Amino acid sequence: MRKIIAATFVSLDGVMQAPGGPEEDPVGGFEFGGWTFHYFDEVGGAAMEELFSRPFALLLGRRTYDIFAAYWPYQKDPIADAFNPATKYVATHRPDTLTWQNTHALGPDIITALRRLKQEDGPDLLIQGSGDLIQTLLANGLIDEIQLMIFPLLLGKGKRLFGDAAMPAAFKLVKSRTSTTGVVIATYERAGEIKVGSFVTGEPSDAELERRKNWK
Repeated sequence: MRKIIAATFVSLDGVMQAPGGPEEDPVGGFEFGGWTFHYFDEVGGAAMEELFSRPFALLLGRRTYDIFAAYWPYQKDPIADAFNPATKYVATHRPDTLTWQNTHALGPDIITALRRLKQEDGPDLLIQGSGDLIQTLLANGLIDEIQLMIFPLLLGKGKRLFGDAAMPAAFKLVKSRTSTTGVVIATYERAGEIKVGSFVTGEPSDAELERRKNWK
C-alpha cells in the first residue's frame, strides 16, 4: 500500500505560499516570495536530499504543477534529476494541457482516484506545494505523513497549510532536527483518533457551572 506524504515549507503562522522566489506565486498581493532562501544550510539541504533519495511519484495541484512544469524541465541539478523522470499525478480540470513528461491527470473524482492509487503497488505519493490539494486530502483523511520544515518567521497573510475543514486526527512525531538557522524539520505519521481528557478535578463550582451555561 502506498502512502501519501505532504512535504511542506511553512512559517510559524502557517503560511506556505511562494517559499521559492518573488515571482513564484504573488496571488493576493503576497509580498514575501522567497522567504525560505536565507534559512537554508547544510542541515536543510541534507533533509531535502533525504526526502528525494527514496522512490516517489509526485502528487500536485494544478497551480504547483504549472510552477514546476515551467521550471524543472529546464534545470540540471539533483532535484531536477529526481522530478523530471518521476511519475506526476495532477488534480486538474484541464488534462489536455499537461505537457511535462510522465504526467497523468487524476480525473474528475480525485478522492476516488487517490484511494485507488494508494491500494496499488508503487512508490509513495509525494505532495509538494499544492495547498488547496493538501486541504482537500486532509478533509478526507488521506494524508498518511506530514513532513514540515518550520521556518522562524511570521508572514502575516498568505495561503495557509491548514484550513478549518481538516478531518480531526492524531499524529505522532517520528523524527525531528533543527538547522543552524532555527528551522525545525519534523516528520509526523498518522496515529489514529484524537484522545481527550481533563485536568479538572473535583466537583465544578457554581461559578464554573454558570460559565458553562453561558458558553453553550
